[in-house]
Amino acid sequence: MNAAVIAQFKTKYETLSGIAHVAQNALEVAEVVMSILQASEGKRVALGEMPEAVTEAVESACQAAGIEVLKPPFDNTLLPKSIDDAEVGVSWAAFAVAETGSLVEFATNDATRLVSTLPDTHVGIVLASELVETLKEAASPIRAFLEANPESANVTFISGPSRTADIEMKLTLGVHGPEVAHAVILQD
Repeated sequence: MNAAVIAQFKTKYETLSGIAHVAQNALEVAEVVMSILQASEGKRVALGEMPEAVTEAVESACQAAGIEVLKPPFDNTLLPKSIDDAEVGVSWAAFAVAETGSLVEFATNDATRLVSTLPDTHVGIVLASELVETLKEAASPIRAFLEANPESANVTFISGPSRTADIEMKLTLGVHGPEVAHAVILQD
């Protein structure tokens, strides 16, 4: 992946109040997640659907630290509360757009989306090779995902923490989603 595109994504994501990290492997991803959990004093983490190596590394680090791990498949009778009770949610992004500083998450069930929207802190992980430079380049993979999942497709653009402004134009973070957002770019 072009280092300039990674730098562009990081810069844009951080201008949107997000925090960007680069990890060389799954163990470094787990270290980033652990540092975020420690900073937030988190005792529970919800994991989305991720590659097995990343899930195993994060889960192992959390268990060693005594942190409760929720992971798919989720018990639907306990949703959304079980995920809402997690201080940190960790999800996988299908790709990211450098131009907008957005992680793009694909989901075919609501539980996956809850991991990135309910906890106070969200950590989105994306492969460096899955960064695209422009929003125009995002159209093709989104179209393919929607066509492959016509009944239950959700596409979410995550550009830093949730934000809203009231009528007086006072910006507030975390009202309709995570107050803190991290992006981890995983070198592959």
